[in-house]
Amino acid sequence: MSTTIDIPCPHCTTLNRLPRERLADAPSCGRCHKALFEAHPVELTDATFAALAQRGDVPVLVDFWAPWCGPCLAFAPVYADAARRYEPQLRLAKLDTDANPQTSRQFNIRSIPTLALIHRGREIARQSGALDAGSLQRWIAQATSGLR
Repeated sequence: MSTTIDIPCPHCTTLNRLPRERLADAPSCGRCHKALFEAHPVELTDATFAALAQRGDVPVLVDFWAPWCGPCLAFAPVYADAARRYEPQLRLAKLDTDANPQTSRQFNIRSIPTLALIHRGREIARQSGALDAGSLQRWIAQATSGLR
């Protein structure tokens, strides 16, 4: 018997249920018909954060950043490459802390960039500071090792 998972659509926020083994088949949203995963970080806002990052069964790695932050800008290409590598087993998302102060306060973000790994509505790991690709891969492996 197949296990089903819930995945929020990054375009319309509809929660989609599909068999876990179909996750790698480039699934699309049942409502808006757009791809559920597009191999790049999803842009979050205060309005969409709960619907996209705190629901669903796929862990979400959120990069809290700001456009004026040099380390954030240097880390952005590394993070974008990670989205291509880890989706659909892990959703990568970004939240501009200046434009979205409510969520930044909710997560007590004090320095940027900060990564927060969220699974089923709970923050399970956090990392502050920009990482190189190898360090990011090691951190993700450690942070996600106990999931599922």
